[in-house]
Parts: sequence; C-alpha cells; structure tokens
Amino acid sequence: MNTRSMKKIATIAIICFGIIGLISINGCVESKAVAAKSGAQLWAENCSRCHNMPAPSTFSQEQWKTVGMHMQSRALLTNKERDKIVEFLQQSN
Repeated sequence: MNTRSMKKIATIAIICFGIIGLISINGCVESKAVAAKSGAQLWAENCSRCHNMPAPSTFSQEQWKTVGMHMQSRALLTNKERDKIVEFLQQSN
C-alpha cells in the first residue's frame, strides 16, 4: 500500500470518528435536557401520546410503581424518567 492510500484511509477514519463523536455528544445533550424535566412534564409529554392520563388518585402508591414498570417498556422511558413520573404521581396521590 502506498503513502497516498494510507493517508486517504487515515482521513476517512478521522472523519468517521469525528461523526461518531458528534453523535455521542448530541446524545448527552439530549439526556441533560430530559434530566432537567420534572416528573409532571415527563408524565404530560409521554403518557398523553397514547392515552388519556388517569388521575393520580386512580392507583395507590404501590400500584403506580407497577404501572410505571409496565409503561416504561411501552413508552421507551429510561429508569430515571420512569422514577420521576412515578414519584410525581405518588406525591400527587
């Protein structure tokens, strides 16, 4: 392999790593934006996408934990998002 080909491969590799780095950084920024949201905001944004939101008094504090676990997989929530939503619903109960 000649020097020109090696430089071309190195340039492509650097560009690829740069793109991967930018994607990773963007993912972290999004996580910080979500982390800054309250349980009430996350509840309103995520739960209302698919159905009417039940009143917090609909379920007991223990039942909200179970509902949170079930809905986490359906709404693709992180553990932190689920915990914030469940905590909000338990405190509003």
